[in-house]
Amino acid sequence: MPPTNQPSRLKKFWQERVVALITGQLKQGITPEKIALTFALGICLATFPIVGTTTLLCLTIGVWLKLNQPIIQLVNWLASPLQLVMIVVFVRLGEWIVRAQRVSFSIPELFRKFHESPLKFFQEFGMTGVHGIVGWMVTAPFAGVLLYFIFLPPVKKLAAVLDKK
Repeated sequence: MPPTNQPSRLKKFWQERVVALITGQLKQGITPEKIALTFALGICLATFPIVGTTTLLCLTIGVWLKLNQPIIQLVNWLASPLQLVMIVVFVRLGEWIVRAQRVSFSIPELFRKFHESPLKFFQEFGMTGVHGIVGWMVTAPFAGVLLYFIFLPPVKKLAAVLDKK
């Protein structure tokens, strides 16, 4: 198949949904620092190890810190696959921190057991969730600071380009 000048679907999505949203916010006066903070917190909150909570977390923290809701929710949505990957990491870290016995589980098994009986699920895996939250709470502040300083330069660069136009 010969190459075309058509942008890929991913590139088109990135340009239309992500870059255009950031550009629009910069044009409305949102600072690069606020946008970088929104990205960093959106990713950190998207990895919170309790499935089904991240949208509300992003909404709550976003309102509290007066962050841009469309950006934080977009970042939350884009980073959501990280949540499933990081659940096991956070649980294992939390178990290590509190010196708890290691619980054997898999993400598909957790979903199956939850759908069978939510009450039994919480009785069996409630502390596993607590361990995941402990692991997340230890790592999220460091990850947030790191992500902020990763996102800040490109957002400032985009703002500078817009200022020259």
